[in-house]
Amino acid sequence: MNKSKSLYDLSQIRAIMERSKKYLSLSPWAAIMAGVYAMLGAGIAYYKIYFAPVVLYDQIRQGDIKGPFIGLLLLAISVLVLATGTALWFNYRKASKANEKLWSKAAIRLAINFAIPMLAGGIFVMVLFLRGYYSLLAPSTLLFYGLALLNAGNFTFTDIRNLGISEIIIGLLAVIFPGKGLFFWTIGFGVLHIIYGVLMYRKYELGS
Repeated sequence: MNKSKSLYDLSQIRAIMERSKKYLSLSPWAAIMAGVYAMLGAGIAYYKIYFAPVVLYDQIRQGDIKGPFIGLLLLAISVLVLATGTALWFNYRKASKANEKLWSKAAIRLAINFAIPMLAGGIFVMVLFLRGYYSLLAPSTLLFYGLALLNAGNFTFTDIRNLGISEIIIGLLAVIFPGKGLFFWTIGFGVLHIIYGVLMYRKYELGS
């Protein structure tokens, strides 16, 4: 009896220490919704490129590249803002249910380690855009996002590192196959997020 109680106490202490080091209030629904937003954004981009009344594809063929890409870049930023806001909302709800703070020390460490590669990637992508390396925009966003997830994986569920590795692989494929950026962007930010969110939901939500 005393031995089993001691083992239980040790497991509780270990769990408390784990929660203090890692942020475990990431909601799988945040990933799922981010994937949905990304796929919707990709659908809008595809329509604007090929089927809109002012077809961007024609502008691109005529050499007017920067104008169309500004619109697509703003669309991508809108998707990012929407996904970030939704993630904060779902994570806040999950943290509240667990009587935890949204911005605990672990959450701040997670945010900082995620933000550093993302900020570097954002600057890098802007330089590519200004210098006209448009075919590298989609691969670069995928690569730096994957690196950010890998870096953040030390401060939350280790599963997020698998998502990061997958994003890096998709980013490298996007470099190998130029001209397919929108396709790989849809896979990386859309499909992978939904798959990851569903797996996380089944592993941590249904299993709890």
